[in-house]
Formats: sequence, C-alpha cells, structure tokens
Amino acid sequence: MAASASAATALAFSSLLLFVSSVFGGNFYQDFEITWGNDRANILDNGDLLTLSLDRDSGSGFRSNNVYLFAKIDMQLKLVPGNSAGTVTTYYLKSEGSTWDEIDFEFLGNLTGDPYTLHTNVYTQGKGDREQQFHLWFDPTADFHTYSILWNPEGIIFSVDGTPIREFKNQESSGVLFPTKQPMRLYSSLWNADDWATRGGLVKTDWSQAPFVSSYRNFKADVCVWSEGVSSCSSGAHSAGGGWLSENLDNTRQQRLKWVQRNYMIYNYCTDAERFPQGYPPECTLNTAA
Repeated sequence: MAASASAATALAFSSLLLFVSSVFGGNFYQDFEITWGNDRANILDNGDLLTLSLDRDSGSGFRSNNVYLFAKIDMQLKLVPGNSAGTVTTYYLKSEGSTWDEIDFEFLGNLTGDPYTLHTNVYTQGKGDREQQFHLWFDPTADFHTYSILWNPEGIIFSVDGTPIREFKNQESSGVLFPTKQPMRLYSSLWNADDWATRGGLVKTDWSQAPFVSSYRNFKADVCVWSEGVSSCSSGAHSAGGGWLSENLDNTRQQRLKWVQRNYMIYNYCTDAERFPQGYPPECTLNTAA
C-alpha cells in the first residue's frame, strides 16, 4: 500500500513539473557579441538590427552570449543581394572541442539571378557528412525571412518561414549519433569561400561588388541555458511533456516537409550511392534523414 501511494505521489509530481526555459530576443546588444571582423559587423537601430559585411581583407561574425543545451531559435536573415558568388553566410549552433556537435544552416551565394543553395548539416562528436541542400521558393535577398532551428531530445527540425525543410530524429537507441550532451552557442558569419562555395569553386568572388552585406533581425529563442554545468530547464522537463522540449512534426507539418523535399531538395546524402558504396548511414534506412 505504501509503495503504491509513493508511486502515485511521484506520478502526480511528475505531471505537475514544468520546465523553466529562458526566453531571449529583441536586442542584439544584450544577446550577442561581435567576435571578428572589427567594424565590418555592426549593431544598429538601438539593437534591433545586426549587419555583417565582407570585403577583400576580411569577413565578420558574431556569437550568442549564452550557451544552450536544447533550444528553439528563430532569426530573420536577408542575404547578400546581387552577385553573391563565392560568399557564404552561416547560421549555426556549435559546441567546443575536437569532438564537437553542430547544427548548420549555410547559404552559398551565386551569380545574379541564380538561386542560393541552402546547405544543412548535423555533426555529432565531430562527425558530420549528413548534408542536405535546397533551393528556396522565394528570393532570400529581397526581404527578411525566418530561419529556425528546433533542437530538443526528440530531434532536430530545420524550418524556413515556419515550413519544415528537414527533420533529424533522435535514434540513439538504434545506434545513430545524436547531440544530447554538449551545450552549444549560436554563431553566424559572412566569409569568402570561393574555393568551393559556388559550383565547386568554378565561380570566384567578384570583389568589385564588395562590400557584401547580410542582415539580421528579430532574434527569438526559447532555450535551456547551460551555465557551470547546470541547465536552466528542470531535469524532468522532457518527461513532463508539453512545450517546445517535446515538440515534433504533426501530420500537417510532415506533409509540408515532404512538399519541400519533393520540390526543392537538390542534394540528399541518403540517396548518394556513389558516396556510400558500402551502404547508407543507419539513419537513412530508419527514415530519419530523408
């Protein structure tokens, strides 16, 4: 009887336990620091806008002040307009060390009128090679659009203007590496990569178009802040359910994901037989990356 009562009490407590995530957004002065590029990176409009620029001498970048262990992050970007060939704008989460975890958005520039390539990747314990690439259904240089990363114990979802473009589920129980233990910062940069970025390096950066500029606004983040080995989210947050920490794709968003991948995906490592002659990575057969 006592054991039964104890179990009932524990269950009741678990059902009431809520995670306390931290919410950030609205001011780049408060949430980020410029990490390189000197005056090529600027925070403007009282902290509402941040711009990065690239010239022949250097690019620029910034990073979040806080470190996260799980996050739901939105950022609006307007990419380099015109002839952006050779340039790369990055927006990603990354941990420290030689066996790092990383969740990538990279925007590979192109000649005027040709589409950007949106490159995504997931690294766990220093191992990546999980690339998926897309073209977008709009001009990402004409206006701001929202690029989102949801990273929780269930999986990773990349979204554009609320439409999911990629899902990478947590399949650790089936032997698939997944980032669950290393806290990450949010980074962004604009730099020259004309040795590979545009058509494998065939198209070089036209420096007569410099400076190249990308712009950022409306950062919003629901996050578990990691500080001195402790998370701002309660240890029972995930098991308690609810909120972004247990969010995944419902049927409607699954259909949107399939629409994007059917119409706008231009590369998927899970279909590159030449690259994996001995067989695809395990997550491909588990339908977690396709």
